[in-house]
Amino acid sequence: MKDHMRMRDKIILRVVSRALIPFILLFGLYVQFHGDFGPGGGFQAGVIFTAGLVLYGLIFGLEPLKKVATPRGVEIAMAVGLILYAGTGVISLALGDRYLDYDALGHHGQHYGILLVQAGVGITVTSTILMIFYAFAGRREEA
Repeated sequence: MKDHMRMRDKIILRVVSRALIPFILLFGLYVQFHGDFGPGGGFQAGVIFTAGLVLYGLIFGLEPLKKVATPRGVEIAMAVGLILYAGTGVISLALGDRYLDYDALGHHGQHYGILLVQAGVGITVTSTILMIFYAFAGRREEA
């Protein structure tokens, strides 16, 4: 890449993205935790959250992003999200109800069940899309 095309020389992009990324991540968390009351949920929140991380990687570089979200940590998050989602269903099975029947979780079971499942989906989507970004962004351009 030519020197005049490096992202570190694009001051406006760096300043604006540095100001916007926290709000993008915050909005992803808002969508995550309010998805059971309205539009949104784990998938949408995961995509929004990943968009903030990918923007960080595009502007500041892949290596700084990998310091924030290490590939090993992202792999672990993929597994944790899946276990959280599936584990919620297994708990309801163990309590004698159907898979993902939130009423088995008690008086506030619907709320807690949806919150846990959507958290699992959000974590899995964020980490999976980020790992796909790592796979493509890590490739070198052939000359």
